[in-house]
Amino acid sequence: MTYDKIFSALSDTTRRAVFEAIASAPQSVGELARNQTVSRPAVSQHLKVLEKAGLVKATPHGTRRIYALDQTGLIALRSYLDQFWTESLGAYAAEVHRQSAKH
Repeated sequence: MTYDKIFSALSDTTRRAVFEAIASAPQSVGELARNQTVSRPAVSQHLKVLEKAGLVKATPHGTRRIYALDQTGLIALRSYLDQFWTESLGAYAAEVHRQSAKH
């Protein structure tokens, strides 16, 4: 899994809507398609992209597959974003310290 795959998967508005729907509750393709503006086959294609990016995973449940968030991809995404947050806080702390030293 690469960050490029994650960000590419989430860059599509419909795919992001499918991802957010799954975040609210694990669902089957049919359930997801009922609340989307695209067809069931299109939802399936979006799910394949999200699955390849490591953001969702499917679990067989009878004749259906239930899609849920994949924590592996979410942890990787958060780790990537956290580095910028940490750098920003560090820069802010350094600036506060520099300003305090002036006075």
